[in-house]
Amino acid sequence: MSDRLTGAVAPLTAAAPGAGTAAAGPATAGPATAVPVAAPLAPRARVFPALAAVYRAQLSRARVARVPLLFVATFQSVGIMILMRGVVDGGSEARAVVAGSSVLVVAFVALNLLAQYFGQLRAGGGLDHYATLPVPPASVVLGAAAAYASFTLPGTLVTAVFGCVLFGLPMSGLWILAAVVPLAGAALAGLGAALGLLAPRQELATLAGQLGMSAALLLGVLPPERMPEVIVWTRDLLPSTYGVEAFARTFAPEPDWAAVAVDLGVCGAVGVLSLAVATWAYRRAAVR
Repeated sequence: MSDRLTGAVAPLTAAAPGAGTAAAGPATAGPATAVPVAAPLAPRARVFPALAAVYRAQLSRARVARVPLLFVATFQSVGIMILMRGVVDGGSEARAVVAGSSVLVVAFVALNLLAQYFGQLRAGGGLDHYATLPVPPASVVLGAAAAYASFTLPGTLVTAVFGCVLFGLPMSGLWILAAVVPLAGAALAGLGAALGLLAPRQELATLAGQLGMSAALLLGVLPPERMPEVIVWTRDLLPSTYGVEAFARTFAPEPDWAAVAVDLGVCGAVGVLSLAVATWAYRRAAVR
């Protein structure tokens, strides 16, 4: 009886060390051969949904913080038209004054304020916040530019209506502002964003925005017929000039719509180019 028990127990006892050794072998070899696997990252946000999110955020921010400045821009343009009313009676010069004063509202907000905004973001480290988000650089620039440009539409419309009443111009062509404001706004906002992102200091970004708005004031509001030829050539280099020309043509008794379309096309092409430069400037500033 005892022999049976001994014989039964012996194989189990002999097999136990083997099993323990076999179990210990993988346990000691496991940590040495294990390869760490990185956790999968979330998919990168697409351009248009990210653009819409940035646009909504910037629009809500601009609605709160930029309303007083929008009134300042509108009153500034209205005051310039009242001042020019004592010098200009009517005709092509009155059209240039009203069109230039209306687009000046866009230049004040889209060029001047956006240059200051991106200059402040770069100086204060705000670009690091956007760099940590899965948002394409183009969405950040386009969303901010679209918010600032669309925010100027009410002020531009008020200025245009007041100018038409002041100079006795027809209001039948005011619908063209629906194309002038986004196209001129895109061109000026891209230029303002590029100036703010490329400026090495925040003060220089503010200065560049002020100089750009002054150029839009002097070269856009003043009638080109009274300018020297060299200044007229310089005026053609300003993106807002083509928006001013397109809007001014609509006040004619028989507008040249082909020329209006050409001016808007040039303004849109300059807008695409300036926004592309601003996107490149954003990438350059974000990695520094």
